[in-house]
Amino acid sequence: MSACQEYFEPSHQLVRDSVRRFVEREILPQVDVWEEQGSFPLALYRQAGAAGILGIGYPEAFGGSHEGDLFAKVAASEELMRCGSGGLVAGLGSLDIGLPPVLRWALPALRERVVPAVLAGVKVIALAVTEPSGGSDVANLKTRAVREGDFYRVSGSKTFITSGARADYYTVAVRTGDVGFGGISLLLIEKGTPGFRVGQPLKKMGWWASDTAELFFEDCLVPRENLIGVENAGFACIMANFQSERLALAIMANMTSQMALEVAMSWARERSAFGKPIGKFQVLKHRLAEMATQLEGSREFTYRQAAKMAAGKSVIKEISMAKNIATDAAERITHDAVQILGGMGYMRESLVERLYRDVRVLSIGGGSREIMNEIIAKQMGL
Repeated sequence: MSACQEYFEPSHQLVRDSVRRFVEREILPQVDVWEEQGSFPLALYRQAGAAGILGIGYPEAFGGSHEGDLFAKVAASEELMRCGSGGLVAGLGSLDIGLPPVLRWALPALRERVVPAVLAGVKVIALAVTEPSGGSDVANLKTRAVREGDFYRVSGSKTFITSGARADYYTVAVRTGDVGFGGISLLLIEKGTPGFRVGQPLKKMGWWASDTAELFFEDCLVPRENLIGVENAGFACIMANFQSERLALAIMANMTSQMALEVAMSWARERSAFGKPIGKFQVLKHRLAEMATQLEGSREFTYRQAAKMAAGKSVIKEISMAKNIATDAAERITHDAVQILGGMGYMRESLVERLYRDVRVLSIGGGSREIMNEIIAKQMGL
């Protein structure tokens, strides 16, 4: 048994098998078309919900399964990434950043209305934190929510929101109090609310199949019962949510590395030059060995932090490290994979071409590489 395998139980293999079959049946036949179209069908949410994939890690009472089993979620996430489209995985998985605050801190009536519908794939939820004026500076966000009787009047805008155009529900970070982190709250805002407008999907370098949009709030009236948690205590909710998001991004990066390495290995065995497979040349053997080493180290470190998270331990510093290690490794490994494939690696028909484009966002989303280093340094007492 390898060091990586020891984190998984037999039940996790069943999860893998189920998700793998779903990917092979429902995604792989059309994923290239969806990438070129820049979107995937809304029906895929319902299919993933019916297959039990969206509910993995969530309470059975709301239609979920494997509640509290973090490695069941890891196994499912890894198999979903096998579709080769980070954008599709991000879009299908936007519930994992938008829904947890609702599940943990929303009023019971709101939670019971929203959570089952999202886990069933009937509704789509997105998280809306980032603003045009500053992505990583969450404590100084400007979208304002002023309480007026039984409503909050919301004005402002958000950008780079995954599932922004197609979502039904939005977990939105707003300013309800004074400047700084102490004045931030979370509101659930529903599509169709007067004063709420969604912009056109944004065009991106990678993640083509995910819809990413701007949101605009112009005197948008949101019921007070849509407050998530305690007023002016939203910053802590956002930060708690970020830890899981950073783990998910590290897993995406490691699976990107895994797929890029596999393609490069296959190419090195099959492609010949100067009378022998190119994988027989020492320069490429050593490059592949380095790629495998970087991946193995990153994956083991990521799994270790997931295990500590599953045990209820705080890994603020370590999960930030894991994200940086994984995204650094993935950028290097996808770069090398393209180089090994040569001209074919630059072609859109090549998986590594897409992986190379998609990987670039992983060191930006969920807190940039630079913000991760700030967190690490702060945790070190610097």
